[in-house]
Amino acid sequence: MLLRLPKGGPEHQAVEAGEIDAIIDYAGSNVILLPAARRALREAANRAPAAKRDPANQATIANSLLASLPHAEYQRLLARLEPVTLKFGEVLHEAGVPIRYVYFPNDCAISLLTAVEGHQALEVGLVGHEGMVGIPLALGIDVSFLRALVRGTGTAMRMESAALREEIPQSKPLQQALFRYQHALTGQIAQFAVCNQFHSGQARLARYLLMTADCARSSEFHLTHAFLAHMLGVRRAGITLAASALQKRGLIKYRRGEITLLDRKRLTAASCECYRIIKRIYEGA
Repeated sequence: MLLRLPKGGPEHQAVEAGEIDAIIDYAGSNVILLPAARRALREAANRAPAAKRDPANQATIANSLLASLPHAEYQRLLARLEPVTLKFGEVLHEAGVPIRYVYFPNDCAISLLTAVEGHQALEVGLVGHEGMVGIPLALGIDVSFLRALVRGTGTAMRMESAALREEIPQSKPLQQALFRYQHALTGQIAQFAVCNQFHSGQARLARYLLMTADCARSSEFHLTHAFLAHMLGVRRAGITLAASALQKRGLIKYRRGEITLLDRKRLTAASCECYRIIKRIYEGA
């Protein structure tokens, strides 16, 4: 089937770019999974014991906030949720603009950025599978003072803002889950401020890579030096030095923006205490 695709055609290019997960052979009633999809399924299977399963269909609920809800509450929300793919660099909402959708990430990282006059925006928070983008809506506020930027392509469940506003008064478990997450996110934002002020570039980079891996649920992801410098509010040369030091110690592998965490235990030791503090904040929420 793949051999019959025209060389250089859009279908062939999409396969090579990894934008297609599977090919359906209607004649033979077969679904052919491509390598990236097979790898993703293997990784999901390895993560399954740590994730809650939907007893109705045994499908893994990838977002931890949704997974914390009782089955009946989740099923009601499911009718108003739609799966979406989020692309690197996509802006989910701008500061000062009404929030149209909320997003429950499955396997991607969303940066929360604040603008600084005369400078590039600085990352002050990070959202992954543990939470939701658009949390002001849980507090009855339609506008965020932060920009939400996708910094790792992945999947999420999306809901219209109006739908969430309707669901919150009907569901005490949903209210409680959102309030617990708001509490944890506030703690994370406070810890980011401490980290950016007091810790070394190498320790901050180690923390950032660990958190990105947690959000992406993968030890491999793409982040350029320029993007890292932008997110951490440091000069690109500082990122180059810090990444080189971590690579020389055998903690990461870094080439042309492709990052692989080689030794999480030692990388955690190289990170500042902020990584462990933030993990405890979420575990306690």
